[in-house]
Amino acid sequence: MATIYKVKIGDIEIGGQNPIIAQSMTNTNTLDTEVSVKQIIELFEAGSKIVRLSCRSIKEAENLKNIKESLQKKGYNLPIVADTHFNPAVAEVAANYADKVRINPGNYVDKRRQKIDFSAEEHLLEREKIKDRLQRFVETCKQNSTAVRIGVNHGSLSERMLYRYGNTARGMYESAMEFIEIFREYNFHNFVISLKASYVPSMIEANIMLHKQMQKKGFYYPIHLGVTEAGDGEEARVKSAAGIGSLLAKGIGDTIRVSLTEDPVEEIPFANKIIENYAGRSEQNMPYYELNKSSKPQIILKYDNFTDEDILINSAVDFTRINYETSYKRLKILSNGIAKNELSNIILQSLGIKYSKAEFIACPSCGRTLFNIIDELQKVKQKTSHLKGLKIAVMGCIVNGIGEMADADYGYVGAGAGKVNIYKKKQIISKNVAEEIAVDELVKIIQENGDWKEL
Repeated sequence: MATIYKVKIGDIEIGGQNPIIAQSMTNTNTLDTEVSVKQIIELFEAGSKIVRLSCRSIKEAENLKNIKESLQKKGYNLPIVADTHFNPAVAEVAANYADKVRINPGNYVDKRRQKIDFSAEEHLLEREKIKDRLQRFVETCKQNSTAVRIGVNHGSLSERMLYRYGNTARGMYESAMEFIEIFREYNFHNFVISLKASYVPSMIEANIMLHKQMQKKGFYYPIHLGVTEAGDGEEARVKSAAGIGSLLAKGIGDTIRVSLTEDPVEEIPFANKIIENYAGRSEQNMPYYELNKSSKPQIILKYDNFTDEDILINSAVDFTRINYETSYKRLKILSNGIAKNELSNIILQSLGIKYSKAEFIACPSCGRTLFNIIDELQKVKQKTSHLKGLKIAVMGCIVNGIGEMADADYGYVGAGAGKVNIYKKKQIISKNVAEEIAVDELVKIIQENGDWKEL
């Protein structure tokens, strides 16, 4: 029997039999106390129980104190989380003020040196460096009762993890487990783990692996779920429902975030709807469905008297669950006898089964984004959605940029205020392009590389 750890984030306890909760993230400048507090309150009022803020610098980490005090004066005492990435010093400062600090093992310590091979001795040496670097952070977290999220993203694994395991679900798991083991060696247990990817099957595989291996090792820490860079609109909601909901249905997950390239407030109602539909739902509780055993087997899902949102969530989750053990390439969704063909196509595409239009990988806006990514994504989609099967990443900043474009064919990445870098795969083609002409430059590059098709 595994030891189940519960985690305190401010006054909220997660893990075990505690309710599953939704959280969100601001897209404000963390140095702007007034604007950040205003949006945090909007997110709390919308139903978020935890709100995360980007912390790029020590000054931003220090300003969390002012944000926290302002919130408390206004009567809001829900937890805030510092999102730190490259600089361990920022995480150490943030741990004095935030209720939880998110660190990313892929870039917390390792510097990008373009190193492509590591001996077993070098691998262990790097682990010891990480352990030494984490010691002061752990001590600060203990002193302040600060929780931690070990937040692994598929596109930002460290070079040594990529060398040993590749850019795989196994690599994500191993990256998290290294930090889990180090925290345990320091007798620190107040942490949660997240394994996120923009490709839904990878996200599911990584979390199932983590779930099984923690139980096997005799301990279990809370898991935070999310499909990162899901984009916007119906496609993003299908991806999020398929990844998050199918895992909740298996009893995996304690907190969730739906990441949308939209106003952050829009994330919360949909996240809570997924929780409402699938938290605690058993493996046996499946919809009425048929397998049409013709020459091309087809799953048929039937939902009568459901709202459109419930049909989207249930069909995305239920087909993902059915498809997990046996791969089906054809799906038909019926609602009161009417076929939902567009939704079927979106679900098939979200799982990488069949592509009917361009695939967009886009991060939600946050304080690191220096252009209006919500508007820019719409501009890119308007010009390129018809390019069937092409994967285009629209990323707000360097943190979630090059590495986390996953396997995108083209990247449209924020480079600074009003500036964009454009990539073919992970090779930069045009640098510091003015935002006003960047979409046309992207189209030109797609054309020059032979991937353009006229409508």
